[in-house]
Amino acid sequence: MAGGNAIRGSRVGAGPMGEAERGEAAPRQRIAFWCSNGHETHPSFSDEAAIPETWDCPRCGFPAGRDQANPPAPPKTEPYKTHLAYVRERRNEEDGEAILAEALAKLRSSR
Repeated sequence: MAGGNAIRGSRVGAGPMGEAERGEAAPRQRIAFWCSNGHETHPSFSDEAAIPETWDCPRCGFPAGRDQANPPAPPKTEPYKTHLAYVRERRNEEDGEAILAEALAKLRSSR
């Protein structure tokens, strides 16, 4: 034997006991969910658990619903906005011109 370890490759609790050692599993139910791409997933829930209306599809990440004919719509994603786009949302053209004129006047007076 290379290290003198007789139980090499096994772990604590790895025995033939199985369910008798861990206890019985809770009763489960499998529920079908469909996303807008037509993917079907079957997560399992406890019989006592409340079943959610939507579930995230593991294949595409879109929300999946329990009605195959009417799956939830995919979420709308906002495009990336630059700093300038956020500034334009907050200020109109006249405010921008006034701020620019004030900054230019300040620069010219300091020279």
